[in-house]
Formats: sequence, structure tokens, C-alpha cells
Amino acid sequence: MPRAGTRPTSRDVAQAAGVSQAAVSLVLGDKWRGRVSEATAERVREAARTLGYRPNLAARNLRLGRTRTVLLVVPALTTEFFAGVYTGAARVASRHGFGVVLYPSPEGIGPARDPFASAQAALDGVIASSMAAEALTAIRGEALPLVMLDSDPGGSVGAATVNLDIADGVRQVTDHLLALGHRHFLHLAADVASWTFEVRARELAARLRKVPGTSLRTARAPISIKGADVSAEATLSGAAVPDRPTAVVCDDDHLAAGTYKAARRLGLRVPEDLSVTGLDDLALASAIDPELTTVRLDAELFGERGMEALLAVLEGRAPAAGDIPVELVVRGSTAPAPR
Repeated sequence: MPRAGTRPTSRDVAQAAGVSQAAVSLVLGDKWRGRVSEATAERVREAARTLGYRPNLAARNLRLGRTRTVLLVVPALTTEFFAGVYTGAARVASRHGFGVVLYPSPEGIGPARDPFASAQAALDGVIASSMAAEALTAIRGEALPLVMLDSDPGGSVGAATVNLDIADGVRQVTDHLLALGHRHFLHLAADVASWTFEVRARELAARLRKVPGTSLRTARAPISIKGADVSAEATLSGAAVPDRPTAVVCDDDHLAAGTYKAARRLGLRVPEDLSVTGLDDLALASAIDPELTTVRLDAELFGERGMEALLAVLEGRAPAAGDIPVELVVRGSTAPAPR
């Protein structure tokens, strides 16, 4: 046992658990599988908890030449979603002795300043959203492992990509509205140059082309309620009644909320005159009236998978394949097309 007032050491844990210091290092470094038994590993963990042992990370990192720190680069927008991404990434990181530093690109989606004097010396790797990809020019360097989120797998600059199945989410939304009889659509698109938004536009157009008698207009707006309000009002008020869209597919829940405001000023009821859908399933989706039909994206799982992919890259393993499933949540903002 450690002397009173002293910090417990790995030797103290080894003595308490009745194992060698090497076994303690394997267990607390999460490298014990196949080397020590599950019962021994649990005995070591219990001894560490009882003694209040914490590894000297600074000394270990000095030996390994690693900081066990990861940078998560996100755009300075849709912060609720990216807060979930951070939570998931940090949860996985903590289980492996890593810390995650969140770096929102200060210019939103444009270039960002290097948050560290020397990124290669300060970081073990980077997880970055493609919506903030330009921020990487000052951060990544050539030797820093990189995992890209919501990025084109065929053209990504990262060692791995992790994506939500956004294309399927758009298909679910479109099929839902078509089944309700809608044929005249407005796509309120995020005015952001990013692969994830290109996918949404492409999938919506492709699905509607397969259905005779459909029409599709596109209007762009910054990702904000005010921006969507202005864009949606201009588009909806300028359309002749027979051809006016009866369904608005929005790239984001904020855009949908702005569409609500525009519709009400124009005397259009949601959903009786105009069905509206979003994408994200933010808290906002169930706060507006009527509650929003939207696509639920599991932000925390997205972050978890991003961190797991980076750990795989660091360890020379192949990351898990496959996009993360998404789910259409039908609420009160969609109804059969008006006659």
C-alpha cells in the first residue's frame, strides 16, 4: 500500500492485485487481451479503483513520443449536432486514454488559423468534418493521421472516412412525400459548398426524375432561420398557384423553421397547404408547431465511429466499413397534398 500522502504507483497496484507490474501496464494500457485472463484484468482494474491510481500520462507519453490528444475540427454552425459528435468521440477516446480538443473553425466553413504552434508536436491525429475541410490546411501537415467525416469516400484527403447514410435519408423523405401525393417540390438547399449537401441535392433530383409529373425548384439559403425565411418567402411568393410547391424539402431543421415563418406570412398553413421536412432532428424539431418531420442523425454515434476509425488508423488496422443508418421521424409537418 502507498504511504499516507503519497500518490499510488503501478507497483502498489501490482502488489494489491497480486500480479506483476508488466501485467498492470498491459491491463491499464488496454493491451491485455490474449496475454492475461479476464479475471486477472478485472482484479487489476479493481485494485486501481480502490487505490485511486491514475497513470502518469506525461511520463508515458514522453516514452512513447505521443500526446494521446486528438483534434476535432468542425464548422462554427449547427453547433447542437456537432456537440453530439464531440460527446461521442470523447466517450470512445476516454476509454483508450485519449483526450479530444474541439476546434470550431472561427470563420465557419472557411480557412482556420492553426490552434497550436506546431500541430504535429501537439497532436496524434485529427477528425474533421468536410464542412470545415479548409481549416485543415494550417493544421494537418503531411504526417498527421486524419479521419474525415461527411466526406466523399472517393476523393477524401483522409486516411479514412466516416459517413452517415444521408442519401438514404433523402430517399426516405422523398418517398414519404410522394406517398402523400405531392408532386411539386421545393428544395431549400444549404448555401454551403460541401459534399454532404451535394448528396442531398443529387438524391432528391434523381428520385423525382423517376416519377412522372413531378417538378422541382431549388432555392439556396445560409443555414439560419432568418436566411431560410427570406429565401423561402421569395420563392413561394413568386410561384403561380397551380405550380406552387406543396412540399418543401429542407437540408437542415433550421431551414425548415425559417420556412414555417415564411409560409405563415404568406397565409400558407403547415401542413394543410404546405408540407415541410427537415434533416438532423435537433431539439428545435419538436419545439416548433407543428412538430417537424425530419431525418434523425445519430450525432453521438457519428463521433464514436470517427474516433474508432482514427484509433484504427493509429494502430494500423482497417476501420469499420459501412455508412451509419439514419431514420425518418414522421411528425405533424407533413400531410397529403392539397387538392
